[in-house]
Amino acid sequence: MNRALNARDMLNRAQGSTGLTDYGDDTLPQRFATAVDLLNGIGLDADGRARAEDVCHWLLTSRLEFFEDRNRYPIADEVIERPMFVTGEPRSGTTLMHALMSVDPDARALRFWEVMYPSPPPGITGDDDPRRARADADWREINAQMPKWLHSHPYNDMLGDGLPEDERTWAFDFRVMTPTAWWRVPMQTVVGGLPTDDAAQYRIHKAMLQQFQYGRPRKQWVLKGFHGFRLREFFNCYSDATLLWLHRDPVQVAASRTMMMADILEGIVGPIDLQQAAKMHLELTRASIANTMTNPLTDDPRILHVRYTDFLADPVGTVARYHEFRGQTLSAGARTEMRAYLENNPGDRHGKFRYSTKLLTDIGVDLEALHEEFRPFRDRFGVAIEQRR
Repeated sequence: MNRALNARDMLNRAQGSTGLTDYGDDTLPQRFATAVDLLNGIGLDADGRARAEDVCHWLLTSRLEFFEDRNRYPIADEVIERPMFVTGEPRSGTTLMHALMSVDPDARALRFWEVMYPSPPPGITGDDDPRRARADADWREINAQMPKWLHSHPYNDMLGDGLPEDERTWAFDFRVMTPTAWWRVPMQTVVGGLPTDDAAQYRIHKAMLQQFQYGRPRKQWVLKGFHGFRLREFFNCYSDATLLWLHRDPVQVAASRTMMMADILEGIVGPIDLQQAAKMHLELTRASIANTMTNPLTDDPRILHVRYTDFLADPVGTVARYHEFRGQTLSAGARTEMRAYLENNPGDRHGKFRYSTKLLTDIGVDLEALHEEFRPFRDRFGVAIEQRR
C-alpha cells in the first residue's frame, strides 16, 4: 500500500531542521494540511510523493526562516513608497511592460532568486550570494523540462534573475501551487480549491518587498501581477500605489493562454487535452472580463488603462506615459536602457510562439458570437478585434 504524505510529520521535520516554530500565521498548519490532502488525492507514485515532500520541506523551511528574519532584523520598519504595478489578462503584454520598467536604473523588481530563496535578506549578504547560482540551476532545469515555455515566455532565459509575478511570493503560503515552485512534481497547476485570503496574501507580498529592500539603497518598486480580482485588498495594502492595466482582445487572450499553459504542463505531466484546456481558459477569461466590467474599482483614479496594441506600437512611450500619469518623468538613462532591451531581446529569440483561435472553434465556439459577447468590454476600453487566426 502506498504511503500517504503526512502533513504533521512534514511540519515537525521543518521545525526540527530549522529550530523554529513561528510560521507567521496560526492558520498555516491547517492550510498546509489541506494542500497535502490535495497532493494525496492526485495519484502520485512513490517518486512523485518523494518529490512533493521535498518541495513541501523547501517551502516550509523557507517560510520559517523568512519570518524569523523579521524577528531578528527591523525589516517591518521598511516603507514601501508609491510602488508601480502592471496588470492585465494573461498574454496581454504585462511581462514585457514589466521587463522594460525593470531595466530603469532607478527601479527595483522582484527577482526569482529572491522569492525562491528569500532568507536571509539579500541586502546583508552581498553580490556573490550563492542563492543566485542555485536559482540559476533551478531555472536551467525548468527550461530543459519545459522548453516550449521559452517560445511564449522568452524571459525565462534570465534564469534566477528573472521577473516573477507577484503571486509567486505566495508559494510558501500554500494558497496556490504553480510551476515555478512545483515543477519537479508531476501535477497540474493548482490555482483553485485551496483557501484564499486576499488581505493576508498582500501582507505577505508587502513583507517580501520589505525583506528585499532592507539594507539596500532605496529604489522605485516596479511589479507585475494579476490584481484585477483583488483590487479592494490591493489598494488597502498599497494605498499610494498606481496600476497600469493593459487590455487585449479577450478572444486572443483565451486562445493564447490555452496554448501557453499546454506547453508548460506538457513538460510536467505530458500531453494534455487541448479541447478541455480551451474550455477552461475561455471560462477563466470570461470570468475575468466580467469582473473588470463590474468591479467599481476598475475606474479608480490610481489606475491607468492602456490598450495592448498601443503598448506594442510604442513600448517605451507607454512606460513614459505611465510615469507622467504618476506625475514623474522617465529619465533619459531609463529610455536608453529600455530601447537597448528591446533591440537585444526579440520576443521570438527562442522560437516563435504559435497559437490559433481554432482552439476555440474546435470546442464549438462561434467566434462572431464570442466577439459580440465581449463587445461591451471592447467598447469601454477601445479594444479592437485582433485580425489574427
